[in-house]
Order: sequence, then structure tokens, then C-alpha cells
Amino acid sequence: MQLTGRLTGERGRLKLEAKRIEAPLHDDDILSLKAGDNVLISGVIYTARDAAHKKFIELIDKKAELPLDLKGQIIYYVGPTPARPGQVIGSAGPTTSGRMDAYTPRMLENGMKACIGKGLRSSEVKEALQEHKGIYLAAVGGAGALLSKKIKKCEVVAYPELGPEAVHRLEVEDFPATVINDAYGNDLYAEGAKAYAR
Repeated sequence: MQLTGRLTGERGRLKLEAKRIEAPLHDDDILSLKAGDNVLISGVIYTARDAAHKKFIELIDKKAELPLDLKGQIIYYVGPTPARPGQVIGSAGPTTSGRMDAYTPRMLENGMKACIGKGLRSSEVKEALQEHKGIYLAAVGGAGALLSKKIKKCEVVAYPELGPEAVHRLEVEDFPATVINDAYGNDLYAEGAKAYAR
């Protein structure tokens, strides 16, 4: 893992440095990241939106087996569009994370280590990230076509009846995201607002 994650200047040019992380994640990976760090994710991540989360929580409540082992996983809040001929996946931009706030603490409690989306998270989610050593990452909204190029393989692994909201297994390479909420209680959005309030 690279130990840099900041914007640096070099002869008048801005250079974005990022930490490389491999999914699935471990506690050491999570604890090495801070709000504001840019990351490049490689490995396997899974997609799930609110309909799939509801099904997961119903299974957890019944103590039934989930369609995937959540331990160490990164869940990407996305409902990809159908792939065009010759493509692995269609547009794959993040959806609003707040829609998953009711489910996220239970997902973290059951092993999930990170989630990717866009927008603010609730205080309950931020507390659960600290309690269970997790992070919340943001991907750039409106850049779904660009993000899809970082996805090398895609297959539906659960709930095909949900269409684009089915659970997909994605193999990604250098998928870009930014840590918004870390396991230490830091919040990049809150820090940014404070900086501009001065």
C-alpha cells in the first residue's frame, strides 16, 4: 500500500496521490486510512442498493445464510446500466448513500468493512464505522461511464429479479474513491465546511 493520499504541487502542476488498497479489506487496511485520503481499489467488490440491503437484513434477522460472506467486503451503492456489446458493464456511477443509512450499521456489525456511494451519512452510520472499524468512501457522481472502465469483470450473484439492483460481483482495478468518514470519527464533508466557514 502506498502511504500517500493528498494533492501535491510539482513545478506548478497538481498531482493526485492515492493509497492502493486490495479488496476484501482487513482492520489494518481500515486503520491506515483517514478522511481525505484518496484510494485506488483493486480486487473484488459487490454492488447493493436499498432493495438488496432490505433482503440482507431480513436474512440476518432470521439468522439465515447470506448470498455472500460480508466479512471484509466493500459494498458499492450502484445499479449499473446494461452493458453495450463488447463492454463488461454499463454506466456504474454511485447512488445516494443516505438511502442505505437504515441498514448500514447492521451490515458493518456483520462484517462489511467499507461502502462506496455519494452524499452525507447519518450520525448512526458514522458511529457504527467507529465501533466496527469501517470506512465510508465517495466515488464521483456523474462519472459512471468513466468509473465503469475500472471494472474488469461483472456477474450477478444474487437477486437477479431486482434487475439493475441485483447484487453484482465486480472485479476492479484502480477504482478511484475518497475516504469521507474514517474509523476515527473524522468527516471530510464536515471538515471542508468548517474550512470554508472561516
